[in-house]
Amino acid sequence: MLPHARHEYLIRQLELHGSIRASEIAEALDVSPVTIRRDIDQLADKGLMERVHGGALSLARQTSRPDPARTLIGAVVPLRNFYYPEVVHGMELVASRMRARLILGVAGYQPETERSRVERLLSLGVQGLILTPSHLQNADDVASWLTAIPVPVVLLERHVNATSQVRQIDSVRTDHTYGAELAVEHLRDLGHERIGLAVDTWTPTAPWIQQGYLQVAARLAMEPVPVVELPSDPNDIEAITNAANQLIDEYLRTGVTGLLVHSDHHAIQIAEVCQLRGLRVPEDMAIVSYDDVLAAHAAVPLTAVTPPRVELGREALRMVMTRVERPDEAAAPHHLQLLPRLTVRQSTAPAPASA
Repeated sequence: MLPHARHEYLIRQLELHGSIRASEIAEALDVSPVTIRRDIDQLADKGLMERVHGGALSLARQTSRPDPARTLIGAVVPLRNFYYPEVVHGMELVASRMRARLILGVAGYQPETERSRVERLLSLGVQGLILTPSHLQNADDVASWLTAIPVPVVLLERHVNATSQVRQIDSVRTDHTYGAELAVEHLRDLGHERIGLAVDTWTPTAPWIQQGYLQVAARLAMEPVPVVELPSDPNDIEAITNAANQLIDEYLRTGVTGLLVHSDHHAIQIAEVCQLRGLRVPEDMAIVSYDDVLAAHAAVPLTAVTPPRVELGREALRMVMTRVERPDEAAAPHHLQLLPRLTVRQSTAPAPASA
């Protein structure tokens, strides 16, 4: 997690609890206590909190003590991913209003770590769990594990349907299929006839994006372009640059003028390679990014599909609290999908006249 994301997390924890302990924050974020103490020093120097031994205090603490939180809710998410800090913020907003305390575990797409984090949270007495299981494991094994957890569970940004029993578990996720359709429709409305798709196929989001791309292509009677698979490691600049060059060569040959890219860091690097090769974005190549975590900060701010991250966190927290507070209510399982939106910036424009 980058420093600014940790700083935002520290500030939000202070808003919720009035004080923080460096050791607890370090464990929640899976970083060293030295890193958190350094973050606290920087924020205290800016006048955003009061530094004390072992942690920090909020400068806005009320003189009267608030009602203590009555419900402990655990969440295990891949927080090192840029995507999830806003989701957690959404959880915290609801937790503070519902007198719940949110305890985080960070798994980082590691199944064994994920399960140990859940066991630890259960040992701490959490009454409900919000989980984003790693997609790098057998679906039947995940189903068996989830259905054995003894407290209410809400799945976040996952669709697990290996067994009829696991489908009884509540879930909330983004309709990424719809998000891909939004992007392609936007490019088609601008006059682009040949629209490509490039995805990081390692992510669990990629299949939904590909499904949406193929669905909208069929609906618009548009010939789909073969999907380009991108390297997963965002730090492997050479591999992504090579993939971008191959992609651009193929698109120039086949007349592609519009492109949907998952995710932001791939889209930013592809846009840079376009410009290095003398292709203008958006005049020669219109680009839509998928995720909208970093898209606004590209050299040419990228039009992007924006998942409802804060709302995802809010709905997941509300859902698990409902199950905790009404354990005897035989409500039907809820599978909630939230629609993303398209945020139009400067990387999309009408197709070139010769296209």
